Order: sequence, then C-alpha cells, then structure tokens
Amino acid sequence: MIVLDASVLIAHLDRGSVHHDRAKMLLEDSIGHELAASPVTLAEVLAGPARAGMLGEATTALHILGVGAVQLMDDAPVRLAKLRADTRLKTPDCCVLLAAEQLFASLATFDKQLASAAREQRVTVLPD
Repeated sequence: MIVLDASVLIAHLDRGSVHHDRAKMLLEDSIGHELAASPVTLAEVLAGPARAGMLGEATTALHILGVGAVQLMDDAPVRLAKLRADTRLKTPDCCVLLAAEQLFASLATFDKQLASAAREQRVTVLPD
C-alpha cells in the first residue's frame, strides 16, 4: 500500500508541473500496489480542478489510478495533534503521515519536510 501526498497527485494531474514526469514514473512504478490518500489530501488535489471547472475530469483520473480514500480512525484528532506538535508539519501533511502510519504503508511525496518527518517516524518514503 502506498499513501500519496497531494504533491504527487497534483503533479500527475498537471502536465505543466515541474514534477509531472517524476509523478508519472512514480505511479507507473507503483502498479500492483494499492494507492490511497487521506480525505484532506484528496480535497487539496481537487480544489484546483474545481476552480477550473474540471472536477469531473480530475475525479475520473483519480478513479482510473485507483486512489482510495483512507478512513481515519476515531482517535485521529488526538494523533494528528501529537504529530503536529512533534513534527511541526501543517495539518494536511499530518493527515498524510497519519494515513501512512495507520495503514503501515509507504508514503509518496515530493515535499522534503514531509519526507523528513515521515522518515523520523520510521515510515518508508518514495521516491527513495
């Protein structure tokens, strides 16, 4: 299982992104793995397409990739608060990290601060 950060999904959806080719390669290398994202991440990813009137296209692209929404556990508020305090990450990044921890999954991100915090929490980060 791989939990995807918004940086990867946004780059995949935006052909003009500087990370588009990296995202495409990372997702191609992930074939055969289950892909997931936190609901907050999915909302971040879909905000731009919603503004551009392309929400349907973006949700279809995520469906084709097979990205599922991670249902966070009942103790998520407490765990998110602790992650936020311990890592100093913003709450959306804490949601990504919590989803990966909860699922014992790898985390895919292009965000260096999130990658560093994930490694400190002993979460495998992609790309290596």
